Amino acid sequence: MTKTIVKTLNITKVITCKFLVFHLTVLCLWLVIFQEVHAASQRVISTSPAITEILFAIGAGDRVVGVTDFCNYPEQACRLPSIGGPLNPSTETWITLKPDLIIIQEDSEVIQKNAKIFEIPSLTVSVNNLNNILNSIQIIADSLHMPQAGHQLAIKIKTKIEGYRAHLKKIKPRQVLMLLSDTNDPSRDLYAVGRDTFLNELLTIAGGENVLPDTMARYPKVSKEYIIAKSPEIIIEVGPKSNLSKEETLARKKTWGKFSTLRAVKDDKLYFISADYILIPGPRLLNILDDFTRTIHPELFLNQSSKEQTKVF
Repeated sequence: MTKTIVKTLNITKVITCKFLVFHLTVLCLWLVIFQEVHAASQRVISTSPAITEILFAIGAGDRVVGVTDFCNYPEQACRLPSIGGPLNPSTETWITLKPDLIIIQEDSEVIQKNAKIFEIPSLTVSVNNLNNILNSIQIIADSLHMPQAGHQLAIKIKTKIEGYRAHLKKIKPRQVLMLLSDTNDPSRDLYAVGRDTFLNELLTIAGGENVLPDTMARYPKVSKEYIIAKSPEIIIEVGPKSNLSKEETLARKKTWGKFSTLRAVKDDKLYFISADYILIPGPRLLNILDDFTRTIHPELFLNQSSKEQTKVF
């Protein structure tokens, strides 16, 4: 009887082991198949300049088959088919490009809706602040099975940012009003950079203090009366298309000269930064940080040689 029970138990163990081995084998095969299917995302559509720049920065540019009208960096991206803009995407182009993944910014509701309608696999990321930008770099890299590339890029950006923080932490911040400027029209409406933005985070790291309160919108419209009341130490106008000539810069400063009570006007602290990357929350944010630091605290760079002028902290 005892032998029979032992024999039965042994048979049960063998069956159980075989059962477990079988299911583990099936599970492993399933994981391999899933990984291969997931890794098959070789035809990617980017729906914003920030996403495009992240894809190329992690070495996935060869997988990008479509970009938006606003993606102009790197140069290879300019040669790719355009799917239109975030508000008017060309779904016909989507179908033609046969994407197996479309990467979408969190606030792109039209694109998200269309991706669901056409059943295109999608990945949604947020780039509205520095932490989300760094997280999105890793998320995108992970989704393409390039985790190490994402990690390296994120660490590079973090390290540079911490270098600026360490260098500027003992320096007194200067009060700054930052305006969005894409026109030379002196009668234009003025929109400022609010506190809940990645540009404000970079401004703060660069040794500036935004004169706008937390209660205002992310990019609020501001009146000249409001600016006069705040009287910032420095006024910076930023915009990818506002590349002013020397004559245009002088004319713009002359326009500001009408507000002679402003500290920025009295001390000639009016600056104009134009660059294609200036409003893009992507890997080139380090360029923005360097531009802001040199503008707000130019004294930190006075002793640099001409070769060192291009170096960051």
